[in-house]
Amino acid sequence: MNDVLTKATADGVRIYALSTTNLTREITKQHKCSHLASAALGRAMNGALLLAATMKENERISVRFKGDGPIGEVVADAEGNCVRGYVDNPDVFLPLKDDGKLDVGGAVGKGNIIVTRYLQNSEPFTGYCELADGEIADDITKYLFESEQTPSSVALGVLVDKDGNVTASGGFFIQAMPGCSDEVLEKLEHNVNTTPYVSQLLEIGYTPEKIIEILGRDLDVDIKETIPVKFQCRCSRQRLMDAIGSLDVHSLEELAQDEETEAHCQFCNNTYIYSKMEIEKLLEAKKAAQADAANANEEVKEQK
Repeated sequence: MNDVLTKATADGVRIYALSTTNLTREITKQHKCSHLASAALGRAMNGALLLAATMKENERISVRFKGDGPIGEVVADAEGNCVRGYVDNPDVFLPLKDDGKLDVGGAVGKGNIIVTRYLQNSEPFTGYCELADGEIADDITKYLFESEQTPSSVALGVLVDKDGNVTASGGFFIQAMPGCSDEVLEKLEHNVNTTPYVSQLLEIGYTPEKIIEILGRDLDVDIKETIPVKFQCRCSRQRLMDAIGSLDVHSLEELAQDEETEAHCQFCNNTYIYSKMEIEKLLEAKKAAQADAANANEEVKEQK
């Protein structure tokens, strides 16, 4: 099944569903994630994609789960149909829960969910609230209700086989729009409560569109569009070089003493190597910029 996100409405309700098995498998392998880390990261990326789907073009969202558990921070960042993410400790391991499921909540622990929306023509907006249970989906649902006052239902799932391969990944997002009737909300609540886990539906071949039809049964479902989703990191060799160039003179002088300098991207796990000569050029440019600024200040003082 292709990685896609389907958008629909149903009697005053917004329903989105997505399948991300391939991209989740790709990024968790790239980060060399354990079974538990794969589940946590996959859920977070699914959630970020669903939230990004509610935003305008060229707007971006970052979702961070900052708990005191052994996995450290779980971070997902989405813009349009592209997502990336990482966990601090991809090797994390905990025993299975009593029901045989991966203990994502235990791995994340207690703490906060922090959501930053990067909006068009506006300053970034950041909101946060305490984690509900560290299981990712409930945390996002709680955040939307408490911080953004938008009652929603979020379900996220990732299945990982005994060999550590992701076999199913996806989720759905339901949000009532203004004017939605209580009758519709009651039907939706019943439908959600009687629907199997989203990861189980995806594993047996249900598409996001089919999942929406199940969630919206007995409602007037209108499928709006289906778009491909993918893993894509915004890093590049030049972007990380620019970041190195923003360091102060002292830091650049220390880097220039080494034959090579490495810069690592947490999101895609790529490492970029810069030569001593490249760092020296950055240092020269920094010193020249500071000298120009100092000269400009002197000229201003003389004019006064």
